[in-house]
Amino acid sequence: MKSSGKQSPQAQVNDDLNQNSDSMADLAPSVLEFDQEIVGVNLAEFLQAAQKLGSEIAEHAALVQKAFNAQKQFLIIASTYAKPGDAEYQNLLTETANAITEIQQFREKRRSSPFFNHLSGVSESIPALAWVTISPTPGPHVKEMNDAGQFYTNRVLKDFKDKPGHAEWARAWVGTLAALQAFIKKYHTTGLVWGKQPYSGGNLPPRQPAGGPPLPPPPPPPSFDLNVGSLNINDGRAELFASLNKGEDVTSGLKKVTADMQTHKNPNLRAGATVPADVKSSPTASGQAPKPQVTKPPKFALEGKKWTVEYQVGQKNLKIDETEMNQVVYMFGCKDSTIQIKGKLNSIVIDSCVKTAIVFESLVSSIEFVNSRDCQMQVMGTVPTITIDKVDGLQMFLSKDSLQVEIVSAKSSALNVMVPQASGEFAEWPVPEQFKTVIGAKGLVTTATETAGV
Repeated sequence: MKSSGKQSPQAQVNDDLNQNSDSMADLAPSVLEFDQEIVGVNLAEFLQAAQKLGSEIAEHAALVQKAFNAQKQFLIIASTYAKPGDAEYQNLLTETANAITEIQQFREKRRSSPFFNHLSGVSESIPALAWVTISPTPGPHVKEMNDAGQFYTNRVLKDFKDKPGHAEWARAWVGTLAALQAFIKKYHTTGLVWGKQPYSGGNLPPRQPAGGPPLPPPPPPPSFDLNVGSLNINDGRAELFASLNKGEDVTSGLKKVTADMQTHKNPNLRAGATVPADVKSSPTASGQAPKPQVTKPPKFALEGKKWTVEYQVGQKNLKIDETEMNQVVYMFGCKDSTIQIKGKLNSIVIDSCVKTAIVFESLVSSIEFVNSRDCQMQVMGTVPTITIDKVDGLQMFLSKDSLQVEIVSAKSSALNVMVPQASGEFAEWPVPEQFKTVIGAKGLVTTATETAGV
């Protein structure tokens, strides 16, 4: 019996999958990995741990499963079709957005629950599923949300350390989001990758019968008057793709190299070892002047639990005076600026910044520097972890209370740790950049070399 009600695009995809039992075999490798690894392994482990604990924890986990299934159906559509218009795009995100809201409302209605920290750990981090709307760095968004949730899951680890199953539940949830971040880094590093077929309303592409042409696309579904939120996704590759799509005409703007410009045919060039002044290369392939660099407007705002500080240039007096322990700070695209943060918060991310300095009191989780250059940080209180990835030049001033910090670095150079001394001065210790690896009895043995300054 067919329902006469309206179906969302994701529900239509579910119908297609049910009607074609082998549809999953035809999906993109990224969707298959999301289904088989993220949902089938990591999330399954979390669901199993939640079922063992039962009660509200299990009910909440069922809503989480619903949210991940909604995202899977969205990814199926995105991997097949080109990005649709904003209205249809919002429709496609509706089920995931509703699932996230349902998870958070479940927590809000149970503030007196003995498992409130369990519910909060998931509710604070489930917005990680909004990574599909983030560009150009969706991976760090997932980490920010995971860090926000760990404020509560760490409480679970502390308060329920003597009760079996709770530590496994907490580790499984944190591990699920960590796996999601790794998945994004592998397939969607700079933003969600869409398919190529024109969007036809949400259904999967029709399967081609043997010996016959493909079936015509189904009619578009009825429109929904829903607003998931403003979407601001910038695809910087569009101009490049447009030029490549010219085919053979892509070289039409290039200047022809004549015999008198070739060194092996013009002895005068060989003698002077320079190109004559009248031979000038075109600034661009089309002969036009290069476009001026686009400067984006600065941003400094608290969005939910996240302080967003973007595109600040030459600002030396940025301050965040009021913070909470479950908040995070995300700085992106800042240059020649300084920010001071009061109070204790969860985590900080410095992404794609140049000559940026940050002074903060204490963190629950970590501070991360990624794709940045010539930066400085100073901690006045405590910080458990400093994570550094693809950074060239970073000075880290520690306090006497933060000497137990763990520093994890990769693909970085010119890293220096400033350690306070009894005299009040700082001793400068470089982080090793050069390593020596030998074959040991049980595998590789790697040590820092003396030339690295250790």
